[in-house]
Amino acid sequence: SFSPVERIRKRKEYLACYRFGNRYSSPNFIYYIRIRTPDGEGLRLGTTVTKKVGKAVIRSRLKRLIKEVFRLNQIELHRDADIVVVAKKNIHADQMNYWLAERELMQTLYRALKSRHK
Repeated sequence: SFSPVERIRKRKEYLACYRFGNRYSSPNFIYYIRIRTPDGEGLRLGTTVTKKVGKAVIRSRLKRLIKEVFRLNQIELHRDADIVVVAKKNIHADQMNYWLAERELMQTLYRALKSRHK
């Protein structure tokens, strides 16, 4: 197994992503992608799931799903970038599973990261 995904933890880093990142959207998620000056640190991920989505159990499950998609697809997303994934408040959390999450997240991220020149 490889290293876990680097996480964005500080409020300052989230805010930088919101302010300077590009915003993309898919049916269930909003993405803020900020390409960093190449620093060899690779991809860093932040997740945001508001209380409007559901109780803590559901929110944690969604965050775990998002992290897992990133963990398993890390090699394909090899960029120095900060990505914040926000679950939309109308997401059908109970129907969301790994495969649905992966398909949606990866399609959008490929589009977003390909459109940015390397």
